[in-house]
Order: sequence, then C-alpha cells, then structure tokens
Amino acid sequence: MITDLFDLTAKRALLSPHQPAMAEVATGRAVTYAELDDRAARAARLLADHGVEAGDRVAVLCRNRIAFFELLFACAKRGAILVPLNWRMPAEELRPLVTDATPRLLFHGTEDATVAAQLGLVCVDFDGDYDSRLAAIAAPLQGRDRWPAADIWYLLYTSGTTGLPKAVIQTYGMALANFINIGQAVGITGRDTTLNFLPLFHTAGINLHTLPTLIAGGRVLVTPGFDADRTLDLIAAGDLDTLFAVPAVYQQLSLHPRFGEVDLSRVRHWGCGGAPLPDTLVSLYLARGVRVCNGMGMTETGPTLFIMDPENAPTRIGSVGKPQLLAQVRLVGPDGQDVAPGEAGELWFSGPGITPGYWRREEATAAAFSDGWLKSGDLGRQDADGYFYIVGRIKDMFISGGENVYPAEVENVLAEHPAVLEAAVIGVPDGRWGEVGRAFILPRPGHDAPDADTLAAFCRSRLAAYKVPRQFVTVSDFPRTAAGKIQKHLLKQMDQAA
Repeated sequence: MITDLFDLTAKRALLSPHQPAMAEVATGRAVTYAELDDRAARAARLLADHGVEAGDRVAVLCRNRIAFFELLFACAKRGAILVPLNWRMPAEELRPLVTDATPRLLFHGTEDATVAAQLGLVCVDFDGDYDSRLAAIAAPLQGRDRWPAADIWYLLYTSGTTGLPKAVIQTYGMALANFINIGQAVGITGRDTTLNFLPLFHTAGINLHTLPTLIAGGRVLVTPGFDADRTLDLIAAGDLDTLFAVPAVYQQLSLHPRFGEVDLSRVRHWGCGGAPLPDTLVSLYLARGVRVCNGMGMTETGPTLFIMDPENAPTRIGSVGKPQLLAQVRLVGPDGQDVAPGEAGELWFSGPGITPGYWRREEATAAAFSDGWLKSGDLGRQDADGYFYIVGRIKDMFISGGENVYPAEVENVLAEHPAVLEAAVIGVPDGRWGEVGRAFILPRPGHDAPDADTLAAFCRSRLAAYKVPRQFVTVSDFPRTAAGKIQKHLLKQMDQAA
C-alpha cells in the first residue's frame, strides 16, 4: 500500500529537468520541469515569509495560468492546503467560503483584484510584484520531500443547490489514484501534450488531464478559458495529443465554421465528462473519425471512476465505460441491497480515489457514506459485458402515473430532433398524473424551436407515453455550472416564478 508521495516537482526536475512542463498559449510564457520546481520552491518560501505553516489554508482566485500550479505545488512543499475560489462568484457569495476555510492569505490575478480586495485577506497579485518577489528569494524552500497520502492537499467547494457549498477534501493519495485511473485508460506519457482551459476551482480543471500529465512528465498548454477558434488552431497544428472537455465544449466545437475543415485525427484521445453527452453529438464526431470517450466521476472521487475505451466507443454509445483500476462500484436499491443484473440502482463507490469527506462537515460526511461506500446520488445500470450507463440523478427522477421517469433518457431523445441543440426536463405537479415532464428546449442555431405538438409527436415515436413531456418551453440558454452542467434547480425556480 502506498502511504506517501515524494515531492512531485522535485522528482520531475530530477528525471526530466529540461523537458517543457507548461506553456501559456496567450502570453507565450513557458517553464521546464526544473523551472517549475524552482518557482514552486520559491513560492513555498513566500508562503513561509507570510507565516503560512503546515495545515494552514491558502486561497487562490484566478483564471487559468501557470502560477496557479506553482502555488499548488508550493502548498504541497509547505504542507499548506490550497483553496481555489470560484471567480464567477461575487464577493458576497465568496465571503461565507472564506469564513469556512479561514485562509491565511489570498493569491489572485489582476482581473479578480476588485473582488479579492473585498474579502478582507492579505493579498498577493500574480500580475503585480509576484514574479519579482520570487526572483528576489535567496533560499527557495523545498520543504517536505514526502507528502503523506492521507494529508489534505486542497479543498474544492461544490456548487451546492441549497445552503453553503461544501468543501470536498482532496488528498495526495487521491491525486495518485486519479493519475493511475486516468493515466492507464488514456495512455498518458511524458511525450503527451494536453490542453488546460477548464476552470481551476473545478476538479476537471486540475485533474483532467493536467495534473496526471505533469506527473507523467508531459506538457500542458494553458489558456484562460475555452476558445473554440484557438482550440481548433492547436488541433490543426498537431499540438495536442489528448483533450478532455465537457459536452458544452464539444457542442461549441461542432458548431464552429471550421469544424469540418480541421484534421481532428491529430488528437490521439478525446475524453468527456461532467454532464450527459447526447448520443447525437457522439455520432457527429464519429462521422469525423473521432471516438469521444465518455466517462463519469465526481469531485468526491478524485474524479476518475469510469471511462469508455476507444475500441468500443462506436458500438456502445451512451455508456461511460467500466470502472477503472482503483475504483470499486456497486449498484444499490432503496433497500440498501445490490440490485439484480440489468436493473437501475444508485451508484456507490469505494477505493483510494474517494475523498475522506467534507471540510468541517461531520454530519454531511456521515450522510454521504455507508459502510465505507460513497453514495453518489446517481442512478446507473450495468450491461452483461460490464459496461455502465448513467440513468440520471435520483433527485431528478419523477413519478408520472405510478411510473418512474428519468429525465436524461427524455433529454437524449429530444436532442435527436434536428432543430434542438439541447434539452432539459424537470418534473412538475399534475392533478391527474401526480407529476408530468416539462421540457426546456434550446434551439439549434439557425432553427426556430419546433412547436409543442411537433415535439410531443417526435417523443411519442420513441418513448412510452408516460415519458413524453406535457409542456415545452423555449429558452435562449441554460443556467450552467462551471463544468457546463445545466442547473436544474434554477430551472425549477424559473418555473415557479413563472
């Protein structure tokens, strides 16, 4: 059993000192592994100079940049705990998180300086004198050469639908388990280049595939956020070997005028997660010779649990693949017992990639686990060959006329309509049936939304009658999380307000 990690940047500086580690596409700034380790050690000394001790929290509020990862590794060297904050939140929403985490200081970018100044913390501006302060440090602090696997490395606040978001504990052991789970599935090596554009306050921004690529000794290209034109430029130039994105990104790429022109075969592995991937989108990429490998994980799982293998992606559209090496999975019914083969049940997880719990939330931690198994709140089923399919969230399911309706199934059918780009379905009260479906429709660019009768007929030809939504609402866009997932609780609020 692995109980410790060695200093990752120090090891990489020893093994591949001159290998390119990270580069910012927009600024051209780049660092080798030796330089990344040196700057992380200097940042660790900067933390010590500010009185940061082992176990202290250090907050960061910034867009994607190399300095974020310098700070992440600096915290590891010092034994401090990094707390990435959501730059989409105003100061009023961030203050309770700051109160919860009690960071000793806050690093930020100039673009977030106004919000940072309102949080009442000692601040360090990445775009201010940060570089000159690092350069002036005479004695970089390598700090701990061993990082205990059970120690907390960073905290990720969930985008909770009610109340204060919970901080999910992320340990060094979880990072190693994720590296093994995703690394062997994708085949990540030191020769790979990947792209980092997902927000760094989200597990995908750190772990898919950036941190595993850095552990492997590969190169990470960093952009402040997703830009379809820039991404296609990188693909066309042959600069990317692996790409991980959420479905909304795949959708945007497919709608770009250059999508049909760029040679997509230069990317070896295409990964997807964070939200359901419509079958029609998978088929669209297959027509371009791209096998998008859908997967599933959670902030609480490090995140990698499932990922589809490229060989079977074309024939098992809709599957998230099989549990990876360091993940154990159960499908559990309401009675707490495993369901029969082929039946839907709640996904329960265990393994070294699972969080030990929530920061300072003992009751929430206890409620999330049962005999050491993390209860996901997601419903899934397994086919005879061991492939898993996500049925939907337990809380999204509704009962119409005594029958269970899983919105994800209905949404997938609606997305097959040529005039529908995306759909979201919620259950609403009904005097006769108890609940019925209300579908929110985002039309495909260049198309008007089909009328309700047309959409209902389209659904009836593909679904049982009780699954067909009774109401259809056209929207110009959906409220989304940072991962691109539709926030259905906000749709319900919109519905109630109407």
